[in-house]
Amino acid sequence: MEKRILQTELCDMMGIKYPIIQAGMGPYSTNRLAVAAANAGVLGIISTSGFGYLRGAPARRGEGISELVKTLTDGKGGTWQEQMKRALHRVKEETRETKGIFGINCMVSTEMAGFAREIIQTTIEARDEDTEMKERLRVIITSAGDPLPLTELIKPSGVRWFHVVPSVRHAQRSERAGVDAVIASGQEGGGHVAWEPVHTMVLLPAIVRAVGIPVIGAGGFANGASLVAALALGAIGVQMGTRLLATRESDFNQVHKDYVVKSGERDTIVARGVVGPLRWVKNEAATEFARLTVSKAPGVYLGEPDDLSAVAREVVDMENRGWDAQFRGDGPRALLPAGEVAGLVDDLPTVKEIVERTVKEAEEIIQNMPSRFLRDQP
Repeated sequence: MEKRILQTELCDMMGIKYPIIQAGMGPYSTNRLAVAAANAGVLGIISTSGFGYLRGAPARRGEGISELVKTLTDGKGGTWQEQMKRALHRVKEETRETKGIFGINCMVSTEMAGFAREIIQTTIEARDEDTEMKERLRVIITSAGDPLPLTELIKPSGVRWFHVVPSVRHAQRSERAGVDAVIASGQEGGGHVAWEPVHTMVLLPAIVRAVGIPVIGAGGFANGASLVAALALGAIGVQMGTRLLATRESDFNQVHKDYVVKSGERDTIVARGVVGPLRWVKNEAATEFARLTVSKAPGVYLGEPDDLSAVAREVVDMENRGWDAQFRGDGPRALLPAGEVAGLVDDLPTVKEIVERTVKEAEEIIQNMPSRFLRDQP
């Protein structure tokens, strides 16, 4: 009998082999990670937030910035739009043999709204200028903001559009905006998280029940068991961030990867970030930053949203120093985004190894589940 393989609506929609999305984690470009993911048969995503350093927004500068810029450019100069297009073309070229499928992630919060529109327009232009790009750059994923103002920009382009949501209300608004799918991101996820601490086990099925469009799970996914759990809760696939950050091909620096690998399930902490709450590895810098957040930006823990213009200068300055230390590889002083799932990460494999391991485990669980839990009636 021919072996049955794990294939969901996400695979059919995107033309990928396995129902997994590699998260676009900033501020690094995730170019190399996207190539490895696409070549492994999942959806590779290029983070675009780092290009703000080339544009001049957000305005964060320090000694470590040159280290970040090295990961964003090819050294040929030009405008940030030209450099971004060249990055898209490099990903296209390096996934040509496998015909890998990829896309971009773009934060669209109030603080980033103008830049986000430029990023999206640049992406659409790159697709329109190149037939192969249009075929294989198949999705724009927006996050951390309101998708509705972007409908008239994205929908006419024909590119698929996913939006990351932290609540039922945001998912319903995304559906009205015309997105093709929503990514339900629980608060255990790494990097930017919701103002209200709603976790994946509750959030994902609530959103599946509330909308008529496909739902993808994010926050807490690192292996085959969690992939099966997401499918059981009604998702068509999962987005993995922290697990794929800790891989050999990841664009993130080695210090960051090492912290993730050695972290336990209790070794993350939430404090203020650029556009709201952000989950960090619990090191010396993050613990100090959380204390400052308690005193200067307590809305993070009370579910009271603010914007960057209302945040105390001390908080912004300390975050900037933490990012700069990250770029320099100064572990104790670095602010290092990661999800709670870091507690399940204990090795540094290739992306292909992670994907194959995850899918094999998921298929075995699904195939063995009837014999484990179903009994014949006497």
